[in-house]
Amino acid sequence: MTLNNKEVEAVVYNFQQWITVTDPSELKREFENFLSVSGYHVLNFMEHFFPNGGYTCLWLLSESHLAVHTFIADNKTYIELTGCNKAMNKMFREAFEQKYSKQKTA
Repeated sequence: MTLNNKEVEAVVYNFQQWITVTDPSELKREFENFLSVSGYHVLNFMEHFFPNGGYTCLWLLSESHLAVHTFIADNKTYIELTGCNKAMNKMFREAFEQKYSKQKTA
């Protein structure tokens, strides 16, 4: 694929993790910050609050997407970043690790 006269390689970088934080306002604030410091370009944001207290949100990025899903009964949140920029993915991982390294779950 060609983008602005530059070839874009068909490679996708993925980062998946579980954490114990389930508060929607903290998740939204922190992950917006991680995307910003990593250089991602947010095109859109959507969120949904479930009747049981669960929460899911999605950032549509020009580089792909970030999804966050809480599982209240298990006190866990699943995050998944998919993107086509290796350097941005690395910066996101580093920001994530600084904040949540002690709160990861299996």
